Amino acid sequence: MRPFDVRNAHFDKLVNTRGLRWLGQNTNHSKPHPAVVEAMVRCAQDEEFHIYAPPTGLEALRAGILDDLGLPSQSALVSDGAIESLYHVCHTLLRPGDEFITTDPTWNWPMAFAQAVGASVKQIPIYGSQHRYRLDPARLEEAIGPKTKVVYLVDPNNPLGTACTKPEIERIVAAVNRAGAYLIHDCTYRHFAYEHHLAAQLAPDRTITIYSFSKWLGLAGLRIGAVVAHPDVIERLAAAPPNNLGSSILSQRAAIAGLSIKDEWFPGVLTELRDNQALVKAAVDKISGLSVPVYPSNGNFLVIECGELGIRPEALVAAYNEHEIMIRQGGYHTPTFGEKFVKVSLSVPRAWAEEFANLLPAMVERARTSNKPAKVF
Repeated sequence: MRPFDVRNAHFDKLVNTRGLRWLGQNTNHSKPHPAVVEAMVRCAQDEEFHIYAPPTGLEALRAGILDDLGLPSQSALVSDGAIESLYHVCHTLLRPGDEFITTDPTWNWPMAFAQAVGASVKQIPIYGSQHRYRLDPARLEEAIGPKTKVVYLVDPNNPLGTACTKPEIERIVAAVNRAGAYLIHDCTYRHFAYEHHLAAQLAPDRTITIYSFSKWLGLAGLRIGAVVAHPDVIERLAAAPPNNLGSSILSQRAAIAGLSIKDEWFPGVLTELRDNQALVKAAVDKISGLSVPVYPSNGNFLVIECGELGIRPEALVAAYNEHEIMIRQGGYHTPTFGEKFVKVSLSVPRAWAEEFANLLPAMVERARTSNKPAKVF
């Protein structure tokens, strides 16, 4: 089998494992609001799937996204998920010889998109206590050069869970503007943050905001998101989008319903997430050699460092897989620092978090005894 077949078969097995506890992909498994389910059922019953949606998205959804962000003067282009927005932006803005700057760790796929069009990628390491697990704007200022075209900032950071302060965002925006570059502000995890500051409010002309419904609303499998930017930038992106016949109308109906009930439903999701994070943090603190370096996390996940124990993150992942619990090894995010940690997603039912925490001592011992390279993705 080719590598892509092996990788796909791995995830196909996960998807078809009934009862799998998904603690590895930052997906939200909170029980959906009835209005969201009703919107999808109604869309199917009305057979709206026969028609194409508007090319840049249903107007109610575009307006709802801007309202949720508080960016009324910007424009939204609805996409088949935030990752498609990133693909489209990278392929539209970057050319061979351009430079794309991001952090290490970061969300990896945009680097692949940049390299696919011939741009070079520069990563600024932020892992470790010496960097406080965050991007120092001064280090970004030093990294930016004459070829820098795009700075990609995942904020809150995936996988670390750190979020930029207002002064940090101000300095980052200033540095990008001085370079005449674009800032892609990936706000996929914004809704989970204790505090979040939108770069687009400071630099509306040069900031491209990435919006996702996969995480806060739990619509990962429906593939619905958006890119938000100045109308001139959206005009350029709308000229040749990957989904020029419109994104799934069923997904858009679900997203519109989700925005309408967000204030009623999401606070409960946030409370459950933070309770789960506290539960797992307490379990980690009981095991010498394990630690949670970023707490509280501004994402719907926690990083657990296991390097001091001398166990491979992949071995811990494999141990939990034996109990049909999926967590993520650090190497998925960063080959440089991946041997130091695992990531655990916690916007999940309380019972899943409790099972993970209760198994942790046994899984550490299991990883110690096996501690061999495991094929994980």
